[in-house]
Amino acid sequence: MSANGAADAAARPFREAVIDLDAIRDNVAHLARLFAPARTMAVVKADAYGHGAVRAARAALAGGASWLGVADLDEAVALRDAGLDAPVLAWLHDPGARFAVAVERDIDLGVSSIEQLDAIAEAAASVGRRAQVHLKVDTGLSRNGIAPEAWAAAVAAAARLERAGRIGVRGIFSHLANTSAEADAAQLAAFERALAAASAAGLAPEVRHIASTAGALRRPESRYDLVRLGIGAYGIPPFGDGTTAADLGLRPAMTLRGRVAAVRRIGAGTGVSYGHAWRAERSTTLALVPLGYADGVPRQASGRAEVLLAGARRKVVGRIAMDQFLVDVGDDDVAVGDEVVLFGDPATGAPSADDWGDAADTIGYEIVTRIGPRVPRTYLGGA
Repeated sequence: MSANGAADAAARPFREAVIDLDAIRDNVAHLARLFAPARTMAVVKADAYGHGAVRAARAALAGGASWLGVADLDEAVALRDAGLDAPVLAWLHDPGARFAVAVERDIDLGVSSIEQLDAIAEAAASVGRRAQVHLKVDTGLSRNGIAPEAWAAAVAAAARLERAGRIGVRGIFSHLANTSAEADAAQLAAFERALAAASAAGLAPEVRHIASTAGALRRPESRYDLVRLGIGAYGIPPFGDGTTAADLGLRPAMTLRGRVAAVRRIGAGTGVSYGHAWRAERSTTLALVPLGYADGVPRQASGRAEVLLAGARRKVVGRIAMDQFLVDVGDDDVAVGDEVVLFGDPATGAPSADDWGDAADTIGYEIVTRIGPRVPRTYLGGA
């Protein structure tokens, strides 16, 4: 490594997740054009899938997103505290959720039961403001959402509360299971029945939404008025079938990287890491990388995942530990301080988050979302 290269490496964090905000902006812009005239909601729950909610939200809005979506109210309030005034929907609520705070902060609320609807209406009355709600119907995912048998009563109650000025039904929504074309079609038919019942009760929502990135790509008829962009906004394919980001016109926003912390030459037969689950078949060189499962690197990927190091993809060997793992570099030259990319944009030669997901028997969503707080985020772009 040159003197300048060594200085640059020394200036970088020991480990870091580099977030390309321009990639988020461009991914959202690309999908927004593709799904038009439907509007787009950028989902920034779970700290924007590990990318940083506030910065990712700003980048997504710059890319043309009309809405922001989160799971819980604390996430929504954090966006408001950061000065973001775009429409925000929160849809998963604790039994003791502070709905009054949501109403005061102009946060739209997903409703999955008549009990929630009543609680939101009471909260709206307590602060003297009208609550904006999106009624969620369960069309076959069997998670949260108003059950089909309770839907008629729910829309009737919502219509009464809307006429009384307690709530406004801004949206009706659901979520696709993304299992098969037949299952999606059945869910869309159920959604149409729910919309018809809502209309018969006197409701005229501004937005109807059921599709995430995957559904909107596969079934254009699922786009309705609004598409919720989740993992697609971050440049990770939503299908898990070998489709790449480039295939979809996207690029990954997160690169997880570290630096070689130690280099060691070992002989044939030497056991490596806990349990000696891997032994060297020949003399080889090992590079120690200071990231582990405490940082979100999945232990399940031990002996299966690869990293980009010294210009080549190289295998992780031995068990991934809490703070570190080892890479077999054979007889190639590596040095302390050399950059190691765990995942990023495959166009650079690096493994993708999906590659690590395959190695850990999971999905790219989990790989990026689980990167822990010990890993500092470095942001690029987004001016």
